[in-house]
Amino acid sequence: MPIPESQLDTWSHQGSITQSSDTYNSIKNVLEARTTPYSSKNFKVFLQGSYGNDTNIYAESDVDIIIQLDDCFFSDLESLSEDEKAAHKQAFNDAAYTHVDFKRDVLSVLRGQYGSAVKAGDKAIAIDASGSRRKADVIVATQFRRYFKFQSSSDSKYAEGICFFNAAGERIANYPKQHSSNLTTKHQASSKWLKPVVRVFKNMRSRMVDDGLIEAGVVPSYYIEGLLYNVPNEKLTSSYQNCVVNTLNWYQQEARKVELLCANEKYYMLRDGFYTSWPQANCDAFIESAVRLWNEW
Repeated sequence: MPIPESQLDTWSHQGSITQSSDTYNSIKNVLEARTTPYSSKNFKVFLQGSYGNDTNIYAESDVDIIIQLDDCFFSDLESLSEDEKAAHKQAFNDAAYTHVDFKRDVLSVLRGQYGSAVKAGDKAIAIDASGSRRKADVIVATQFRRYFKFQSSSDSKYAEGICFFNAAGERIANYPKQHSSNLTTKHQASSKWLKPVVRVFKNMRSRMVDDGLIEAGVVPSYYIEGLLYNVPNEKLTSSYQNCVVNTLNWYQQEARKVELLCANEKYYMLRDGFYTSWPQANCDAFIESAVRLWNEW
């Protein structure tokens, strides 16, 4: 039998807001304090992830925070001609205060405030939960520019994102603001069905993991958001039951899988071997398990 509408409605509800907001604001205040070693630098602090996108569920407790240095940036020049690449190289000098310096200083500030609760991970700095404070992940990033044109510093065209480095020194670039903005636009265009339906599918994933239908970790929230971003608006309508069935049928019968984009519209969503993409086998397994959960409820 299908999953009842009442269960789907329960799953559609947003998770903790007050605790997440308090956690974000307290950490933001620490990062923006006038006493930090980087207080004179040009930087910003903002949210990414499920809480920042209003798609968090009760099972998701992490608050994802980005602190971005704008006094320096990294560039993707692959779309430029050789002359444009040369012009870009001529236009800019190497930064005196680098990402390495910035991350060192941010880590020092967080350890000074939160002590042993702070742990430097592969990609993010984790701050353990304590009392009413939720677990938080802080990504230390710099501005990233994917150039499409460069004649001079005042005559150029680029998409702005963020980039950071993992423990192995590999650069990771992403576009969280475009991801969030596009989700909100899609949410409005789908008569505000998108974000509740994303939360339904996230809760379905949690149930599937509990039931042993899929393994934990193979269905990141980021890609659930991306998957639902690709669903045509007319499929998200009437009821949560209709939204779920329409989404599952669309993916299995209609979707041009190689053409699906991440919600930021900068990367293809289903590709093997790319850190920016989701292996299609994992997405297929998620959909097949969702169908099984639905039919065996």
